[in-house]
Parts: sequence; structure tokens; C-alpha cells
Amino acid sequence: MLEVRNINAGYGKVQVLRDLSLEAKAGEILCLLGRNGAGKTTLLKAIMGQVKLGSGAILLDGTDISALPAHQIPKHGVGYIPQGRRLFSELSVAENLQIGLMARGSGPQVLEDVLTMFPRLRERLDQRAETLSGGEQQMLATARALCLRPKLLLLDEPTEGLQPSMIALIRDAVVALKAQGVAIVLVEQRVEAVLQIADRVVIIENGRAVLEATPAELEADKELIHRYVGV
Repeated sequence: MLEVRNINAGYGKVQVLRDLSLEAKAGEILCLLGRNGAGKTTLLKAIMGQVKLGSGAILLDGTDISALPAHQIPKHGVGYIPQGRRLFSELSVAENLQIGLMARGSGPQVLEDVLTMFPRLRERLDQRAETLSGGEQQMLATARALCLRPKLLLLDEPTEGLQPSMIALIRDAVVALKAQGVAIVLVEQRVEAVLQIADRVVIIENGRAVLEATPAELEADKELIHRYVGV
């Protein structure tokens, strides 16, 4: 599904990612762990074409998408829920969802499926996004990405600042997408949440993928988490 091959990337003269490689398979939740500044968000932005590669390649189903402009990446079935949600705050819930539907020409059944997953949004279709609670905004950001009918979904700390009931709802949505065969790459600081749902974990340090492990392996050796994440 997703292959990241020896990529180098950064901002101007500041290199962030260094020969980083990983892969995410269909129907799998791959979680990225690492300290702040390790390069996790930069990696997601590189996949989305928002940060240009210095070298290396990013492949989706065997097709090199590395050189595509950022606005083309969603058309290939890549959904992205960035940290901070980045909704169109002055637009309504319905209008934000419509933007997601337009990205890949999704029809009304896709919208219906998304609203079934997040019924609270159905009650707020005419409400402006900026008036939603933090949890509802995260729901909307997730729902908008799902309107793309993604085969790969990137999530950057989706549970940050949410109350437990909202965290559970987002977690259940991610697990449901995995069951539908979506490849999921999840950046999360809450280690306990990662270990509950991940199939594999990649730890990133100083822009490199330094360790790949299963949740069971991390549970069995807590020192690995202390060493690389510091919690």
C-alpha cells in the first residue's frame, strides 16, 4: 500500500527526515511514536506533498507519488487529518463535508455512510464549524477525510485535548476503517492508546526510523518506550 523509501526532507536548509523508510499495509494501523521534534509530522506532510523531498521516494500501490503537487495527493485516495484539524471555520458542517466529497467525486452514499458513523454531525449540518466543540471539530475533520473514500488515512494526534468519550469515538472509527481495509498511519503521543489499537509501531528519532516493534514487544520491554519516547 504505502512505501516510504529512504526519504530525506526538511524546511529550507534544515534537514528533518534522514534516510527514513517504512511501509503501511492495507487493513493495518501503523503508529508512529517519538519525542516532539522527531520528524513525525514532517513525515506526514511529506507523504501529502506539503514538504518536498530532497531524495528518496514515496509509493502508493506501487505508484510513485513523490513529485505530485499537494492538491493531487487526495485524488489518489490519501486522507489527512492534521494536528489542529484545519477546518474551514466559517463554512458550515455540510460545506466542509462537501469539500471532502469533491476531492474524489464521492457521491451521496459516501456522505450517508460518514454521517452514520458520526451521527452528531447530522444534527449540525447547518452549523458553522467554528461553533462546534473541540471534539465535534475533530469528528468533522475525520468525517471530511473519510469523504475522500481513502485507501490510506494519515492522522496527526487526533485525540489531543479531547475528553475520554470523544477519544473512544475516534478510536472506534479508526478501528472500523481498518476492518474495511484502509491503511492507517497514526501519530499519537498517548502511548497507552497506541498500544491498544496498533498492529505495528515505528519509533522515530532525529528524523530516522530507529525501531519497529509490535505493541506486545513494547509492553514486554517498557525500557524501549522510556528510551525513545521519554514517558
